Amino acid sequence: MRISLALAGVLIALPAAAHDSSEPLSGEEPVEQADIGDEIWNLLLPEAEASADITVNGNSRRIRANGYPIKAPGRFPNRNNPHSISKKNYNLKVPLNPRKNSRAKSAQHAVFGIAINGVVMDPGTAEFWQNNRRSGWNYEAMGGACKLGLDKYNAHVQPDGTYHYHGIPKGVVASSGGNSVPAMVGYAADGFPIYGQYGYSNPEQKSRVKKLKSSYRVKSGTRPSGPGGRYDGKFTKDWGFVSGAGDLDQCNGRFAVTPEYPKGTYHYILTDTFPFIPRCWMGSPNASFTRLKGRGIRGDIGEEDIQPTIDFATMTDNSAASVELIQAQGGRPPRLLPGGRRPPPGAGRGPGQGPRQGGRSPCSGS
Repeated sequence: MRISLALAGVLIALPAAAHDSSEPLSGEEPVEQADIGDEIWNLLLPEAEASADITVNGNSRRIRANGYPIKAPGRFPNRNNPHSISKKNYNLKVPLNPRKNSRAKSAQHAVFGIAINGVVMDPGTAEFWQNNRRSGWNYEAMGGACKLGLDKYNAHVQPDGTYHYHGIPKGVVASSGGNSVPAMVGYAADGFPIYGQYGYSNPEQKSRVKKLKSSYRVKSGTRPSGPGGRYDGKFTKDWGFVSGAGDLDQCNGRFAVTPEYPKGTYHYILTDTFPFIPRCWMGSPNASFTRLKGRGIRGDIGEEDIQPTIDFATMTDNSAASVELIQAQGGRPPRLLPGGRRPPPGAGRGPGQGPRQGGRSPCSGS
């Protein structure tokens, strides 16, 4: 199978923006350096903006892409995202016939997969309560507490120029059939396909299409530490898996027939509620994906110093987290002081919490 996507761009390439990365990301192939003759020739030809190529090579599926979407993205930099998009040179690989493991593997703070337009799916954020990564209270990009400059396709840009999705890639879903059929929109790092939020109501055969629901719910009660206050979905730790509460497992997946897999396959579903994009894999992710962000946050400050958020990989149908989950979604509105004012920074902190870290806004950076 071969999928080629391209969109004509401007006649003359613009200079690299200040936030562009001058070096290829780990996991990418270095871009070949052109000589002066090549540069002149490139000026005479229109540049292909979006580029994604998916081919089968032996037992693997090879994905080469530049990380730029087909449909024009939102404006970057913008008020809430100071970074400019830079094209990449992804050379990624996934197994052609992935196998489902007995236990899930956490994908927190990792690139989960890639859309068929060549844009990666990276649902986690680097924003923590009071900029304190050790607190374990990680903001959700789609949770409403932080304005991270997402465009209408639920994507924005990292400091290294990587354009990436935090939620359903609406442009890709619309191009793939919307809600009329189960729409395949990409591949996860373990090789299993990724679909939009609609699937067959009977997973065993082609049937009425319905909107599939996540089995994650907002916890009841109040947060025991960090920001305090009632659970309301703004932080990753506000959510927990309740087996049977929705249509999907802890990795937001299920086994069902699809137009591309008439005999059925395990696949992941993107939802409009948490986790939006899955936070764990049921198969074994290829190293070409896991290298994209290296060891991530754990390598930055030491694994022993971090209080875990949600260990998605260890969740089972009898997860202890499910015992305390009652609310269907959304939680309660934020606590306000008389006159509609928000509490000052740090109000509601649990006992023993240290002072504000870093002296910056809790949502600065990306």
